[in-house]
Amino acid sequence: MDKNTYSKQDYDALMMSTIPQSLVENKAMRFDDANDASVFFARELDYIKAQSYDVEYPEFTALGLFPISSEVNPGAETVTYYSYDKVGLAKIINNYATDLPRADAKGKPTTAYIKSVGASYGYSVQEMRASRMAGKSLDVRKAEAARRSVDYLLNKIAWAGDKDNGLIGLLSENNDIPLYTVATVDGSKTAWKDKTAEQILADINGMQMQVARTTKNVERPDTLVLPSDVFIDISTRQIPNTGYTVLKFLKENAPYIKNIVAASELQADATDVNPYAAQGKNVAFLFTNDAKKFTIEHPLPFYQYPLQAKGLEIEIPCEARTAGAVIYYPLSALIAVGV
Repeated sequence: MDKNTYSKQDYDALMMSTIPQSLVENKAMRFDDANDASVFFARELDYIKAQSYDVEYPEFTALGLFPISSEVNPGAETVTYYSYDKVGLAKIINNYATDLPRADAKGKPTTAYIKSVGASYGYSVQEMRASRMAGKSLDVRKAEAARRSVDYLLNKIAWAGDKDNGLIGLLSENNDIPLYTVATVDGSKTAWKDKTAEQILADINGMQMQVARTTKNVERPDTLVLPSDVFIDISTRQIPNTGYTVLKFLKENAPYIKNIVAASELQADATDVNPYAAQGKNVAFLFTNDAKKFTIEHPLPFYQYPLQAKGLEIEIPCEARTAGAVIYYPLSALIAVGV
């Protein structure tokens, strides 16, 4: 960020408040006039806003792994999309046949609500005085905290949805993504930590085969997301007499899976994000990483408004708008509960 530039909107808001004059009256601040103070702090805020946009939090898996779309106008209150199923079979015909079978794509409309997510941060006049006196910039961690709180909720909605607000997540009930029944061992155990390497591979093969069977091999999911502890386990679990770990074997031999990643959101203790955590179960998520299959719809990505002066404090409102997961082809994904 060029420190010689600043937001005219922030500058105007500061000039209309009593804050610059209160700073000028303090001789230790060394501002020539209210205009000088306003320019200085408008520049400071521009720098802070840029820093908060730059911050990335890789633990929020949904925001970095899944296709993100912002094609819907942020002014919209709802978005209607279609979940598609290809139908129709060709047949052998005569030379002059007129009864050609019709192939089609049947779509079921779904309307998703769009909701705003908000947070804010701010600085008091005393905090401005202190930063100026110490020769330091205003604390950027406040802006980062606001950004993180918004990203946290967007990530939570992408995974688990928000039933009260009509938002669908990738693990939500009734989102039409099929469930896979994980095989049991020793009577009732399904967790991979209780299984051999061969049994784990059998589960993963079973997941791929269910998608292939259901869609007549039209859908070929390419990404497998696993709970972090499960990912660590298969990264070190050896397949007897092969020299391969389960993870290495999958990467080299799975027919369609190209990417296997860890996500703490899928763990059995992630009660805020994993709807199946109430049952004490890990979840695996198999999907096709393609925006044609599904997107996480954010009509308004994280946005910071011009400052608002409130007495001897400035506040910066932040907003994002989301419709959660928009799933066009539910059969391109699969949820396995209990791994």
